[in-house]
Amino acid sequence: MRRFPLRTLLLMLVALAAFARLYWVTHREAPPGETARRDAAGKATPATPPAPGPPVISPECRALERTLEGALRAPQDARAQEEARKKLDACPATPERACELGPALAVRSPLAAGEEAPLRGLLASLCERCPPATNPCVQGVAQSLLEGAVGPVPTAAVRAELRWSLEHAGKEGTVAACDSVVRLGLAPCAQSGVPVSNAVRALVSELSPACAKAGLLPDAVLRAAASQQGLQEAPKLVALVSASTVETKVIEPDQVTGAEPGRQAFDGDVNTGVVVSNAAPSKTWARDGALRASYTPGLKPLASMRIRANGPGSLRAIVRSPKGVGLKEPESDYSFVNPTVCHFRGTGQWEVCKPTVPLLDVDAVSVFPERAGVEVEELEITGAR
Repeated sequence: MRRFPLRTLLLMLVALAAFARLYWVTHREAPPGETARRDAAGKATPATPPAPGPPVISPECRALERTLEGALRAPQDARAQEEARKKLDACPATPERACELGPALAVRSPLAAGEEAPLRGLLASLCERCPPATNPCVQGVAQSLLEGAVGPVPTAAVRAELRWSLEHAGKEGTVAACDSVVRLGLAPCAQSGVPVSNAVRALVSELSPACAKAGLLPDAVLRAAASQQGLQEAPKLVALVSASTVETKVIEPDQVTGAEPGRQAFDGDVNTGVVVSNAAPSKTWARDGALRASYTPGLKPLASMRIRANGPGSLRAIVRSPKGVGLKEPESDYSFVNPTVCHFRGTGQWEVCKPTVPLLDVDAVSVFPERAGVEVEELEITGAR
C-alpha cells in the first residue's frame, strides 16, 4: 500500500478543518436578537423582527372591571364608587369590558337623578375615554336612531339623555356619533320619496345642534334636509343654516339629458317646450327624472327656480353629499341627496319655486312629471357658481 507523505496528510487535515468551520458558520441558526443572518449565497439579509408580545396591562386596568361591577352592585356605597373612580383615573387605556358596562351605569344613574351622581360621573369618564366601537355614548346615539325608524317618538327624558351622551362622547366619539346622526337621520330627511318617522325627525332636531356646533354637519346635506322637511316640520334645522349673501342670476345648464328636445325648455322661448312625460324611466330615475339640467361645476347656491308648464310635477335638486351619505350612483362612488324643491301645478303660467333655504353643491335639477302629457315650456334656475 502506498503511503502519503506526512506533509500531505497535514495539509489535508487543515483543509478538512477549514471546510468544517466554513460549513458551521454558514449553516448555524441565528441566535435570538441577532440583527442579520446569511442566505445560501453567504450574503447578509435583515433578520425577521420578533413578533410583538401581548400588551402590558397595568394592575389598575385589570382591576377596573371588577371595581366598576362592585359600584354597580352597591350604588349607594361611597367606598365602592371611590375605588372605581381611583382605578379608572389610574388606567391609561380603558379595557373593552369596562366600556361595555356603560349602559348599566346609565340605567343605575339616569340623567333625571342629576349629573353630579358618582355613577353618572363614571359613565361620563367612560364615554370620554372609550374608543367609538365600544363607547357607550356613541352606541346609544346610533341605536336610538335605528330604533326610531320603527319606534315611537322618544320622550323628553330620553332625548335629554341622548343629548347628554353626544355632549360627553369625547373627541373621537363625537365624530362617530355625529356621523350616525348624518347617515341615519339627516340624510334620510334630505331625500325625496323616503318616509321619515316622527321619532327620527325628533332625534335629528335634538342632536343636530350639538353636531353643528362641533362642525360635523355637512352644510350641503343640512340645507337639503331643511329644505325637504320645511320650516313647519324642522324649524331647528332651518335655524342652523347660516344666511347667504352671494349674488345670484339665471344660469343656463351645461348639459340637458332625458326627454327630447330638452334644450327647448331652456331656450328663453315659452312657445317651445318638451313633453317630459315621454321620457322612459331609467335605473337612475331617482336622480335624473324625466329631464335633468346639469351644472359643472355645481351651483353654490341654488336660490330659486321659475317654471312654466302644462300639467303638474315636481322639481328636485341633486345635491352632492360626502361618500356613503344618502343615495349612491350605481356605477361610481358618487353620493347625493335629492330634496324636492317644489311641486308645480302646471297651469300654463309662470310659477316660482324657492327652497326653504338656499341649497349648496347642486349638481343638477331634475323634473318629475306626475301624469302623462306634462310639457315644460320654460325653466329658469337662479343661482351662482
